[in-house]
Amino acid sequence: MTESNSTLRRSRSIWRQMPLSFRIGAVILALHLIIAITGPFWAPYGYSQMGAGPPLSGMSWLHPFGIDQLGRDVFSRVVHGGHIVIALSLAGTLLGLIAGAIIGLFSGYVGGWIDMAIQRVLEALISIPFLVLALIAISAAGLEASGDPVLVVLVVALVYAPRIARIARAAAIDIATRDFVTVARLRGESAWSVMMRELLPNASGVLLVEFALRAGYAPVLIGSLGFLGFGMKPPTPEWGLMISENRALLIVSPVTVLGPGLALASLVVGLNLFTEGLARVLGRTVRLGGQ
Repeated sequence: MTESNSTLRRSRSIWRQMPLSFRIGAVILALHLIIAITGPFWAPYGYSQMGAGPPLSGMSWLHPFGIDQLGRDVFSRVVHGGHIVIALSLAGTLLGLIAGAIIGLFSGYVGGWIDMAIQRVLEALISIPFLVLALIAISAAGLEASGDPVLVVLVVALVYAPRIARIARAAAIDIATRDFVTVARLRGESAWSVMMRELLPNASGVLLVEFALRAGYAPVLIGSLGFLGFGMKPPTPEWGLMISENRALLIVSPVTVLGPGLALASLVVGLNLFTEGLARVLGRTVRLGGQ
């Protein structure tokens, strides 16, 4: 019992030492995760269930975010959409992190003309705005493929991978000058082995912050695609798509847009606060190429 109390006190002490932005962001994200996991089990209605109430009847105790034009409960749709937005955002960002880290670490470690060629391609991709690049990728896949969750994940990864690769390359160039990398080369280890055993562990702090940063913007990108009609397809309760579906009702029933708008905004704010705090924590404890 004493050991348990001591562990609890240490945990509380560590929590209090964290930056305020980290704690606020962590609480917001925890709430979103809890709702995303449990929401489909306690939501009052199904996300596509019609007849929940009179269409456009406005806010009430039974329907906090009102009823849309098809008679669906907006609150239930927002709750059901939480796991969709979070899953797509994290999956796309994680895939982009993996691809970007491999490309960046390899480019920075190998150097020479290979590095120059890779960087020119990355610079060309980075010069294209986020949303434009995403729309180009969806158009290349074919409009009939738009709405496929796998395509949305791949598009998010494509948008973020070049930027993550630039960060990974900068980390690799710095770490490659360290003695332990030289020793690994002298042992005859392959480039892949050096990347995985030496470069990646020492660049993990930088890449973790980059992952959190990109994950903070992923819901906005996915929501923008849904708003423009190139993301998830109806009746999927993706928040950007819900805003698009109800934007014509802003004059008649603005509360139908309020629900998904607040959900999307709070998730983005929580992710950004968490990222800011995480960067401060890792900035104090992790040094590029250090232990």
